Amino acid sequence: MPDRGTPQRYISLMRLTAKGLAELADSAGRRQLSEERVAALGGRSIAFYAVLGAYDFVQVFEMPSVEAMMQYVLTARRDGHVDPLILPAFDAQAYGGIIGRIQATDTLGT
Repeated sequence: MPDRGTPQRYISLMRLTAKGLAELADSAGRRQLSEERVAALGGRSIAFYAVLGAYDFVQVFEMPSVEAMMQYVLTARRDGHVDPLILPAFDAQAYGGIIGRIQATDTLGT
């Protein structure tokens, strides 16, 4: 279980909505607003990319809590410019710890 004092990372895969496409010229301003909202919630945007394929944008966030991430996502969805898919992300160290706990649990049953 993550320490609540440790920022959590999230990856957001975003598709522009019809409203987002219609107001495409305002994208830079919306991106700046997004950065400000994330910072106001105690988080930070680590990376942002426009991409080709099924999604239009990928953004990596660090947020202080799942509640802060939920507040950010609901606010962004309410604005109606993007439809995000949020994925909690685990770095190699956290992933290794999870695997270690699984292996420790596996040995308990043998």
